[in-house]
Amino acid sequence: MAKNAFTLDDQALFRQLTNLERAQLPFAGARALNDTAADALKHMQDRMEVVFDRPTRWTKNAFMVWRAKKSNLEAQVKERPSMGRRHYLKVQEAGGQRPSTGVEGLLKTHLAYDGIIAAVVPAAKARLDSYGNWSSGERNQVLSALSAQRDRTANTTKASGKRAKARASYFVEGRGIYRRKADGEVNRVLHILDALPSYTPQLGFYEGVAEIWRYRLPVHLDRRLAEAVRTAR
Repeated sequence: MAKNAFTLDDQALFRQLTNLERAQLPFAGARALNDTAADALKHMQDRMEVVFDRPTRWTKNAFMVWRAKKSNLEAQVKERPSMGRRHYLKVQEAGGQRPSTGVEGLLKTHLAYDGIIAAVVPAAKARLDSYGNWSSGERNQVLSALSAQRDRTANTTKASGKRAKARASYFVEGRGIYRRKADGEVNRVLHILDALPSYTPQLGFYEGVAEIWRYRLPVHLDRRLAEAVRTAR
C-alpha cells in the first residue's frame, strides 16, 4: 500500500518567521520593556507616598522612563536631568548624612554666630507649607532679618524694619533662631545643629525596580509577543 504524501510550502512559512523575527519580535520586546518601566515608575511614586510625609509634585516626578526602541532594547527608570545635584532622594536611598542646604550655606557665610552651624531644622512653631516643609516665605524673612540673603539689597535694614512694624522680627539666641511677633509673642522657628542629620535608607529604589522587572516583564512580554504573532499572520 502506497504511503500518503503531502507537500509543504516552506517558503511562505519562512517569510512569516523572518518577518516575525526581524520586525515583530524586537518591536514586541521594546513595548514589553516600556510597559515594565512604566510599572516600575508608578511603583516608586506609590512608594514615596508611603515613606515620605506629603511628597511634593517635584519629588514624585523626580524619575522618568527612558524608552526602549526596536533598535535599542533597553529601557531605564532614572532621575530627570532637572534634579541636578539635589540630594534628598539619594540620601533617602543610600542613607547617611545629607549635604548642606542652600539656606545653611547662607547662614554659615553671613550669620554672626559664635558656634558651629552644620545644619538647621524647623522647630515646632515654624511656618510650614501644605507639604509639611518650612515655608519659603518665612525662610526669606529669616534670611532678610539676619542679613544672610545672597542679594544684599534683600536684607532688612533699620529703615525697612521701622516701615513694617507689624511684621515679625527674627533673632538668634543660643542654639536656635526665634520669631518675635508684633504683639511680643516669641517662638523658636529653627534649631541650629552642630552636626548634619543622618538618615537610614528607606526609599528602596533599586530593590523596588528590580522586583517589578522580575515579575512584570514576563507578563508584558507574553502579551506583546502574542500581539506580534497575530500581526505577523
